[in-house]
This record gives sequence, structure tokens and C-alpha cells, in this order.
Amino acid sequence: MTRTIVHQARSERGVSLIDMMVMLSVMAIVGSMATMQMVTVRRALVGDGAMRLVMAQLNTAREMAITQRRNMEIQFVGNNWLQIVRNEVPSGSTVVGNVALEGNAHYSLVAGVPDTPDGFGNSSAISFGAAPTIRFGPTGALIDNNGAPINGTVFLSVANLPESFRAVTVLGAVGRVLGYRWNGAAWKRV
Repeated sequence: MTRTIVHQARSERGVSLIDMMVMLSVMAIVGSMATMQMVTVRRALVGDGAMRLVMAQLNTAREMAITQRRNMEIQFVGNNWLQIVRNEVPSGSTVVGNVALEGNAHYSLVAGVPDTPDGFGNSSAISFGAAPTIRFGPTGALIDNNGAPINGTVFLSVANLPESFRAVTVLGAVGRVLGYRWNGAAWKRV
């Protein structure tokens, strides 16, 4: 009978201070790992958002050029604004869209990252012959000032962090807009 009483007293003692400290240490380590992952994921999400915004604006400008039978300019203003301008006939222009990249995303290149698989160049953050303005013609083609089709790429990132690096390419002759995500080793088409 004494044996049972001793066993009950030992099981009711609870958790020791050392047990609590070990548990808190493990929780702190797991919490810090989760926080670091959340920061990386957030940067990637901001990069995705900026890429999709640029893709949407380029597709919108192309569709407007086709449906309205007008040249639609895309102006890259500063390092994080994009503006769509309709060229009026016989002269003049009208701003039809104006958006900013969110979350500290901007047009930029990250050192050491190669060009996209399309190979349209990466000499500048906006590689349409390094021009801050491009245009879609009434046929939907991306054209230069002389009306000749051009190809190009817009590079985006958040504070030059590789996990946020994105690219949007445009095949000039048909106006095809594609997005790419840098995974640290290669470009992956979105």
C-alpha cells in the first residue's frame, strides 16, 4: 500500500523548470524559423503581384489598341509607375490608365541573373531598346517609332532581392505577354 502512495505523489509534482525552459527554447527556434520563411514568402508574393500587374497593363493596352484601332503607349514612369496613353487621331493623346507597383517593387535588374529563355535582352530594367516608352499598334503588335515590331522584357524586383526577381516579356510581332519567375537557378514561366 505504501508503494502506491509514493507513486501518486511523484506523478502529481508537475513539470520542472528545466522542462519548461527546454519547451520554450524549442518554441522560440520554431517561431524564428517560421518568421524567416514568412519574410521570404512575402517578398516572393510582392514580386508576383508586380509581375501580374505589369502583365495585366500590357494586355489591357494591347486589347485597347486592337478594339479602338489606335496606338496605345505604355510609359514606364520613374522606377515603379506604369501609364497607358492613347494616341488620338489626328493628334494629341489621352491618359487612360495609371498604376503604381506596390510593396516597394520597382523596375530593376539583379546582378548575376541571366536573361529570360525568350532572350530579348537584359541590358536595362526595361529592355525595349532601353526605351521608357513602348507602344502597341492597332494590329496588337508591339512596335517601335517606325512601326516595326520589337521584342522586349521588363525586369522587376523588391530591393534587388533574388527571391522577388520577375520578368515580363513581349513578343512584338504578335504582342504575346509572358511572365517569368526566378527561382535562384533558372527562370520558370508563370
